[in-house]
Amino acid sequence: MKRPTDLTPVDDSLVTIQDEIRDHFGWQVEEDLSSALNLLDYVESSHVEQWSRFQRASTVAGIQRRMVLREQEVAILGAAIEVEELLAVLEEPILLVAADGATGVLSLLPETTSERAWSRLAFLVSDADGGDGTISAVKRGVPVFLHAHGDNVDDWKALLSMAADSATPPALILTHQTSEAIEGIHNPGGFTDGDRAACIVRSLGVPVDRIRMLGTRTDVVGRWSGETDPVQKLEKLGWMEKVLVCLGLDF
Repeated sequence: MKRPTDLTPVDDSLVTIQDEIRDHFGWQVEEDLSSALNLLDYVESSHVEQWSRFQRASTVAGIQRRMVLREQEVAILGAAIEVEELLAVLEEPILLVAADGATGVLSLLPETTSERAWSRLAFLVSDADGGDGTISAVKRGVPVFLHAHGDNVDDWKALLSMAADSATPPALILTHQTSEAIEGIHNPGGFTDGDRAACIVRSLGVPVDRIRMLGTRTDVVGRWSGETDPVQKLEKLGWMEKVLVCLGLDF
């Protein structure tokens, strides 16, 4: 029986796209599944009480209340986000969601404006390679939707180790990219951090007409992307576009 805090895809084809992406790049679903199960075990073996399964479900419920019940507009900050775009939306009563290192743009704002932006940041979507922006968000205790894929085990372990040792460990919600139904870890759809953020926001119940995609481009590698092969990254952005089109989102 589906619970309100089960983050499932709003369209089944979002999972099909994940299979297509694996086939395209020659990746193995077994590696994605192994990373997901290891992430789940790592988190649930942790001493951080806020990372328990019950608390993770409570975190989802709290985010849903903040976004859906209050009928908030949501701006998703992608890797190509610029200061001017962010300043414009801060003039409106809008919540922010950041794709991994895109939180770095907040450090470029004047101090008082930066603090206002941090207070609007509902959560971070990360596969643990966002660099300084991600680390800043974790140290501030911003809730993190942490993703497992086949080749990021070392990255998520390093991020969680740092998070567990911080003064205020962030709340966690776990995501994966397989067709398996795994208790305690969700697959709302998505591939890159940016389009996965959009899948999560839709899965939480925010309608399309209340979502804005900022800094979301398919023609350039954004300045807030983690270390990456630029040629392969542009290929990945093409798949991101396919996911966003499936969601019915303009960008």
